[in-house]
Amino acid sequence: MYIPFKKAFNMKNLSLKMDDLVFNETEKITLKINKNRNRYINEAVEFYNLLQKRKIISRQLKKESQMVKERINESTCRI
Repeated sequence: MYIPFKKAFNMKNLSLKMDDLVFNETEKITLKINKNRNRYINEAVEFYNLLQKRKIISRQLKKESQMVKERINESTCRI
């Protein structure tokens, strides 16, 4: 379940071009869940940012794990 971190105190104006299909689906969903479009998009972007941060950390972890593995292999070959 997604829980937003905090309410934003400062808001930035943003001009957004959205595909018709995405816009129409967004409108249908926001009506069904009784949430305004702006709040819905803010929460969606916040959630997507978290997802991307996790992917970045995952890639970094894989890279660093591979480096450790290579160092271990090098050191065992020397023995």
